[in-house]
Amino acid sequence: MTIHKEGYTSIALCVLLIFVSNALIQFYYPSAHTLKWIVYILSGLLFIIILQFFRSPRLHITTDEKSVLCPADGKVVVIEETDETEYLKDRRIQISVFMSPINVHVNRNPIAGVVKYFKYHPGKYLVAWHPKSSTENERTTVVIENSKGVPVLFRQIAGALARRIVWYVKEGDKVDQGQQFGFIKFGSRVDVFLPLGTKINVEIGEVVKGGRTVLAELVEPVKPVAKTTSKTKAV
Repeated sequence: MTIHKEGYTSIALCVLLIFVSNALIQFYYPSAHTLKWIVYILSGLLFIIILQFFRSPRLHITTDEKSVLCPADGKVVVIEETDETEYLKDRRIQISVFMSPINVHVNRNPIAGVVKYFKYHPGKYLVAWHPKSSTENERTTVVIENSKGVPVLFRQIAGALARRIVWYVKEGDKVDQGQQFGFIKFGSRVDVFLPLGTKINVEIGEVVKGGRTVLAELVEPVKPVAKTTSKTKAV
């Protein structure tokens, strides 16, 4: 188990806060043993919570071009057909994963390929399960196209607590499946938009793991049949 690089500053600030608060209690209330123990316990709990939030477990990623890996730890809260209006502009299957504050918050690429589109959207901070959070909250939109020409769109969405989205990709990047593409601080949601006909492997309410759970299996696009023309020969 390692600590994610996004947590270094937060952990340092947490340690500083704990040190200052404990020093002040010791200085102003040296005889208040009960108060000091309460502060010690709360300080320890705070430190453990911050550490577990920024944990970054080492994973063995099993890659497969047909598989769509879950981009984040959490629980599946949406599986439905919907219109994707930002980039793909067609009908898609949307799978949404809600990340609670106790989940690992590393975000991973669901497929391998080339980043065809990226955009950051400033916005609101509605609770992550709000129906309009996908289109009105602060968010990023990423589209990766695999070697078969199948695009998968996914979004990091900020919530009421998560007000810091971090991303590591840009248009034109060639990325690997399961590779980290971002991080969301303090709980939120990730949406994935898949082509119709994709085989879905998860259910509403299922607990999923980023980079390990296979959300779905892609179907290769049907190649158009070339038209043939017949010629008749006069006899």
